[in-house]
Amino acid sequence: MSSPTPDQGFAYHPDQFRQIVEDTLAIARELGASDAGAEVSEGVGLSVSVRKGELENVERNRDKSLGVSVYLGQRRGNASTSDFSPAAIRRTVQAAYDIARFTAEDPAAGLPDAEDLATPAEAARDLDLFHPWAIDAAAAAELARRCEDAAFAVDRRIANSEGAGVSAQQAHFWAGNTRGFRGGYASSRHYISVAPIAGRGRDMQRDAWYSSMRDASELAAPEAVGRYAAERALSRLKSRRVATAEVPVLFEAPVAAGLLGSFVQAVSGGALYRKASFLVGCLGQPVLASHLDLLEDPHLPKGKASAPFDDEGVRTRPRTVVEGGVVQGYFLSSYSARKLGMKTTGHAGGSQNLRLRSRRTKPGDDLDAMLRKLGRGLFVTELMGQGVNLVTGDYSRGAAGFWVEGGRIVHPVHEVTIAGNLREMLRDIAAVGADAYTQGGKTVGSVLISRMKLAGV
Repeated sequence: MSSPTPDQGFAYHPDQFRQIVEDTLAIARELGASDAGAEVSEGVGLSVSVRKGELENVERNRDKSLGVSVYLGQRRGNASTSDFSPAAIRRTVQAAYDIARFTAEDPAAGLPDAEDLATPAEAARDLDLFHPWAIDAAAAAELARRCEDAAFAVDRRIANSEGAGVSAQQAHFWAGNTRGFRGGYASSRHYISVAPIAGRGRDMQRDAWYSSMRDASELAAPEAVGRYAAERALSRLKSRRVATAEVPVLFEAPVAAGLLGSFVQAVSGGALYRKASFLVGCLGQPVLASHLDLLEDPHLPKGKASAPFDDEGVRTRPRTVVEGGVVQGYFLSSYSARKLGMKTTGHAGGSQNLRLRSRRTKPGDDLDAMLRKLGRGLFVTELMGQGVNLVTGDYSRGAAGFWVEGGRIVHPVHEVTIAGNLREMLRDIAAVGADAYTQGGKTVGSVLISRMKLAGV
């Protein structure tokens, strides 16, 4: 992984960031801090959108930040600035120090234990995350137009659009603390997206699709994104409601990633130590169906959630989070681990490249095979609302998708609600498809849940 340089769009060189961190920590020591940590970062990017062939927005973003944490024993103060001048850095450290002076002691506060921090070699692990995209506004707009034009070309019923967009983003940072950790790296994230509208009047339907990669050369062709988004919108025309029932529900792979996200939230440190999770005390207990494993690989090259260390500088490790349905580990930062009387798992900042795997899945279990397994029920392609209660596990979401009879799609469905309890839903996962899709840092195929309540007409 090459070091970022100004000719790649950055204003600062990594060496400058290293010096800022060293200066910041030196000031903290000079003021009398028992410990301190600092992180300096810079991000730049270009976002362009078009609608119906016309350029709509061109946005360039450039931001920078220095964040400082100062500890006086078990009292902590935080401050930040976007001014990297020596005087501003000193004022920022002083502000963090002053906040710590008047903050109540917290037995769990403090930097990670030294033995948990990534070594210099571990921190320097190259995960191939930085692929700058040298694209200008005109070229980005042309890609967006090609994407939207491809959507319009699919069918005359695609007569409108919410627009297409192209974004190229990159960032780099450097962090360090008084317990010896030093590390940082550059990363990039690029995408192309479109949201076509099919039909007119009351039968109008919208859908969207996108491609997101760290390396722009791996993005899907804009025409492919446009065509697929249009086909999705067209497939939803003449949607109808269905009768209230209890039926199996198949979650399309991108939607199923949300189920995985709810599980992660429920077994994360903050929810656990506050006892605000329906999975408190689940370590070593069966929570998912017995044929399921949940794997985590923070060192996946080009992974969207890859990291050699977490937000505190703690080393990351591949692990099995769930094995045979049984929870093997939580997602803990140093603070939440101390609150629970446990050790950090290196998850300050969240989970890292999760993959849900079923021991029953066969290579031929594509979406058609999963629809056959569904038999009669609801195939969900979109969820609305935020009806997930992590304290009780109660789950109720607005949904749209397709009604399935005899393993075949019969007609599109809208204006229904699906409901259940996550504790039961996770245990009732009957199958996971081979149609794996990566949504952010979560990879999962379509997920079939044996039975859920469907509120319709």
